[in-house]
Amino acid sequence: MTLRRALVALAAVLALPATATGATEVKAVDAGAYPVVSLTVVTATLSAQPPSITEDGRSVAGLTAENLGRAKSIVLAVDRSQSMKGKAIDDAIAAARSFVGGKPASDRISLTAFGGTAASLTGFSSSTIDADTALRTLGIDDVEGTALYDAIVVSARELASEPLPAKAIVVMTDGRDVSSRASLDDAIAAAKEVDAAVYAIAIESPQLSAEPLQRIAAETGGSYFGTASSAALGAAYLEIAGEFQRTWRLEYVTAARPGDQLSLEALVDGGDSATANVTVPGHALQTIQGEKPSPLVPKALLQSSWGPHLLALVTAALVLVASAFLFAAPKGSWIRARLAPHLGTKRRSARQSGERERASFVAVLFKATEQALGKKAFWRRLQRMLERADVPLRAVEFAYLITGCGLGAGIVAAGLRLQSLAILASMVVGAFIPYAVVGMKARRRLRAFENQLPDILVTMAASLKAGHSFRQGMQTLVDEGAEPASKEFKRVLTETQLGRSMDDALTEMADRIGSKDLQFAITSVTIQRQVGGSLAGLFDMIAETVRNRQQFGRKIKGLTSMGRASAYVLIALPFFVALAITAINTEYMSPLWHTATGQKLIGLGLVMMACGATILRKIVSFRG
Repeated sequence: MTLRRALVALAAVLALPATATGATEVKAVDAGAYPVVSLTVVTATLSAQPPSITEDGRSVAGLTAENLGRAKSIVLAVDRSQSMKGKAIDDAIAAARSFVGGKPASDRISLTAFGGTAASLTGFSSSTIDADTALRTLGIDDVEGTALYDAIVVSARELASEPLPAKAIVVMTDGRDVSSRASLDDAIAAAKEVDAAVYAIAIESPQLSAEPLQRIAAETGGSYFGTASSAALGAAYLEIAGEFQRTWRLEYVTAARPGDQLSLEALVDGGDSATANVTVPGHALQTIQGEKPSPLVPKALLQSSWGPHLLALVTAALVLVASAFLFAAPKGSWIRARLAPHLGTKRRSARQSGERERASFVAVLFKATEQALGKKAFWRRLQRMLERADVPLRAVEFAYLITGCGLGAGIVAAGLRLQSLAILASMVVGAFIPYAVVGMKARRRLRAFENQLPDILVTMAASLKAGHSFRQGMQTLVDEGAEPASKEFKRVLTETQLGRSMDDALTEMADRIGSKDLQFAITSVTIQRQVGGSLAGLFDMIAETVRNRQQFGRKIKGLTSMGRASAYVLIALPFFVALAITAINTEYMSPLWHTATGQKLIGLGLVMMACGATILRKIVSFRG
């Protein structure tokens, strides 16, 4: 029985006409969505890397690629018209079931049947149960006719709501269309609207009209497979499955203008290549204006690939300069300039005037930003973090620094031709870097102050026991202490010299530093100063309490070090494994990175990791 099946399969393969050209082929070039140009490239051999595209000999920008061998949405349209009665429908069902059973696990498949009318039998699912069950029960239609074009339109409508970017329609028939409401052009337009490639399998017979099927396949980027009998349908489906692996759907943004003739070349690893030509729809600039282009702009500049970008940069620079002069000019500057010769006002140099105007513009911009955001809670937290880190910047300056770093990282990512999500992630990372650096510096300074706090309290107690006043004790800390304590206490003394009360200055210092131990100490000192008593004894007691708290914290940190190390390993391990496997076998990890299902799994994994990290942090924390 096994030998008989092998002979039947071999005969089916031999009965299938050779459709592969043995070379890379460019199909279905479309510039209708200008400035986006899309094309389908079928490589001669399997390739893990997408083909590179050149336009008129220059590399294109914003190239995106989807391989049909990866996750895709497929509509399997099967002819069940009365001409398929008998062995033809049995062979068609058997071949379709074999195709469904052998599909990749990430593919989503739906079944459509057509006879006198066309109807969708199942929804899309990555499971094969629904499609296989529908195929088992599929029978001949009672109504005469073959609604081939309607079947393609119905399949395209089903694909319109599918999230996967790669889409295909596999249609099998033995006759020509005789009962569709849609025309051939309607079927082609419906498939192109959802960016679906149509793969047509035809049982060639006298009643078959192959030209419409060949046209649909050619204009949508698919292929046509003609078989001599229904016994070769299985081999045709195998040929389609193999072509899926070698088919790439590519898109890029062209720098050409309407009416230009483009010469495209697809380059595949290994040196193989294919070419195609396409005309950008629309009219040339000269036809639109009815006259020659402006002599102010050289023709070579308009026709070059970098010319439009240069013109855009020059235009943006001119608009920016005009805006700077508009907003930087102070009110009444024209009147002062007219009155200056009569009042004997000293004129400044042009350089000093320019610097002052630029500073004035920046000051106006900063002032407007502070007025809009100064009362927000996050703005106050940002300013407090800068003070805690002892960074000589205002919140508005730091905010614009964060914005500039984010935009700079996004520009670099765009220059590297990364995808939109990667550019957005680069902007987020670039903006987070200065925030993380300042936050790290603030935490390091806080730890340094808390380590100094017991010695500070002991020094204050010794100074009071020696007969010095509270202010003199603080001055001793300023003169003999180390950073950051000396600088903070110096600020407290300066504020008191300017008229602020000692209690308010100390409370402000505690809020600025953010140390709970310092807040506890200052609260105790404030109460003791108001009710009276021995401050020296209080300082000794607080110093002992703070030292015991710190020792207890270090002990807990040591006991939980294994738990924290486990948390670090568990968080870092998925990233390390993913990067390592991607570097070793890119094709294996490709469904995870390049499919909607894989990206959803990545998001779910990140959320679960965040929840796990939060739980581990709660476990190893002794502060609750």
